[in-house]
Amino acid sequence: MTDQSLQAKTVLIAGGGKNLGGLIARQAAEAGADIAIHYNSESSRTEAEQTLTAVEASGAKAVLLTGDLTRPANVEKLFADATSALGTIDIAINTTGKVLRKPMADTTEDEYDAMFDINSKAAFFFIKEAGKHLADNGKIITIVTALLAAFTDGYSTYAGGKSPVEHFTRAAAKENAERGISVTAIAPGPMDTPFFYGQETPERVEFHKSQAMGNQLTQIEDIAPIVRFLATEGWWITGQTIFANGGYTTR
Repeated sequence: MTDQSLQAKTVLIAGGGKNLGGLIARQAAEAGADIAIHYNSESSRTEAEQTLTAVEASGAKAVLLTGDLTRPANVEKLFADATSALGTIDIAINTTGKVLRKPMADTTEDEYDAMFDINSKAAFFFIKEAGKHLADNGKIITIVTALLAAFTDGYSTYAGGKSPVEHFTRAAAKENAERGISVTAIAPGPMDTPFFYGQETPERVEFHKSQAMGNQLTQIEDIAPIVRFLATEGWWITGQTIFANGGYTTR
């Protein structure tokens, strides 16, 4: 059995400045963890700074880091800078992703490359560096998508780009098992954030709502407690994708 508390732990959150990542950062800080908050670009800096302020107000140590994680050198730097600022990392959480709804016939090579770079390549190198930097008995958690279990049109590059993460998760779980590091993925349903609405019509939003309990989209408040569970008491779960989506999809 490992320590089941976030007290005195160090948590690195990719995409930790806003939406789900920002909520995870705030809650982890309130639970006693120090937080490394990553944001992608200047467009999200203001929200990341607001999250940093909230985290520090909880009494936690925190650092704000940036970088395009589709470049492996930037992922290496992210872990190195977080470790330099806060000490050894215990928990690494990747909430980043990019969504595109578009028929395959209309999808360009540049769009394909961009989708797989952020959803697959960045996730791979994040898990790789986490395995190299985390303390023994650490946790690696990646946010994927419930569309991994969907039979639908339009999301070939989004679900397709996220699907390799399940294989990365299984491989990393085996490769890091001797050090007690658990590696998991969480597959939320469509979340009620700006990340989702830009790709959908009002009619399709209503359809997505109709597929889950309570006729609603997944809320970030539904997912953050699952992240915390996997990072603490749920440490025995490893190599798994947890479908947390109110019945939107299942396997």
